[in-house]
Amino acid sequence: MDTAGGTGTGRLAGRTAVVTGGGTGIGLASAVRLAAEGAHVFVTGRRAAELEAAVAEIGPDRATAVPGDVSNPADLDRLYDAVRARGRGLDVVFANAAYAEFATLEEGTEEHFDQTFGVNVRGTVLTVRKALPLLNDGASVILNASTAADHGTRAFGTYAASKAAVRSYARTWANELVGRGIRVNAISPGPVDTPGITSVFGEENAADARKNLGSAIAAGRMGRPEEIAAVVAFLASDESSFVLGANLYVDGGENQV
Repeated sequence: MDTAGGTGTGRLAGRTAVVTGGGTGIGLASAVRLAAEGAHVFVTGRRAAELEAAVAEIGPDRATAVPGDVSNPADLDRLYDAVRARGRGLDVVFANAAYAEFATLEEGTEEHFDQTFGVNVRGTVLTVRKALPLLNDGASVILNASTAADHGTRAFGTYAASKAAVRSYARTWANELVGRGIRVNAISPGPVDTPGITSVFGEENAADARKNLGSAIAAGRMGRPEEIAAVVAFLASDESSFVLGANLYVDGGENQV
């Protein structure tokens, strides 16, 4: 039995995971799923109250909250100090934290660019780089890209470019870390019904956005965070042992049909 904060059963029994942006949406669903598979999950994000709620949902024996901003190296140092103190190294990193905001080329500001690339690219790089000393041989690193990187959606260019960079890093890091048996892969979710829909489109437009986004893909609906989490759990487990440098589309057929 895992006496240090795991369930003792499941595909990830006894393992340690980190999920960034773990307070809501895909991050929360993934933290819940990884814990259900037996991992002890460290969740981080900028909103402490959401993280504490996540730990309460998962169970304090299976999850630890470490508030912080992934674009801030000191915050990530605190996160990984907490992981190090557990004494079991690190087996799974899901670099999920992201920022999105609409702005056309003409409307975009330096602040908009810096915020988007600061969280989505710099934050992802720092999250993985600072995890390296803790990663156990055979660990799994999962990067959250996006189908937005494959489209020319108006006013979403900076976000799309940041996610294209994330996808590119997955390929390179997979090649660089394979000697340690560490697998790096990316996922590209399509439209997923998360609180981020409201923050990006606004409260008054969220319902229409959900309807329009869902009707535009083959599945005829938006995805659920739990559906993305299932793919994260697969990539975190030994069942994906021959998957390396891949980008798994979890998009209801958006890019496939």
